[in-house]
Amino acid sequence: MRAVSGEFDTALRGATASLRTSDGAMLPLPGRRWNAEPDAADRYVLAACGGPVLDVGCGPGRLAAALTVRGVPCLGIDSSPLAVAMTLRRGAMALRRDVFGPLPGEGVWSEALLVDGNIGIGGDPRALLERIRRVLRPGGAVWVEVEPPGAGIWCGTGTVVDAAGPGRSFGWARVGAEVVAGLAPGFTTRVLEVERRWFAELRSTS
Repeated sequence: MRAVSGEFDTALRGATASLRTSDGAMLPLPGRRWNAEPDAADRYVLAACGGPVLDVGCGPGRLAAALTVRGVPCLGIDSSPLAVAMTLRRGAMALRRDVFGPLPGEGVWSEALLVDGNIGIGGDPRALLERIRRVLRPGGAVWVEVEPPGAGIWCGTGTVVDAAGPGRSFGWARVGAEVVAGLAPGFTTRVLEVERRWFAELRSTS
């Protein structure tokens, strides 16, 4: 299993792009929000992080940079070289890594972030959450952005579509707020809505 590599670069640059999924959905990618400063929902999640924090799929680095400014140790990882470069330019630490491969500091991270739909990475949310559980220290937490209640779970493939046409397909998933707890054995789960976005705080029990 491998994470996406560079497929979202058009949106990272702030250009118009959409994610077309194999169930027929066409989802606009919020590149402008990814490149902006953290919004109120982002800030709520960041305020709960004391570090060290692993930002999985850090994109252009808005969250990693905000934590760094606060003095919270944070490392962004992304499979896209462009994302890593953008995060470094914002003054945060970042490495090009696949979350399913070896990572620095495994077992010592206090928090991990899976926001902006990154629960979809790899197309298998159960496997991704189990991977994150092994990266966290005992009692550590992962903040997962999820779909509103009623969305259920969907696993399949996605393709980014931009002005140049569709790219290659990759494994992707969507997870609703009402099902995330069932995908995360070894965690306690708290689900909440913040500024019309939905998050699950999953805290490792071992």
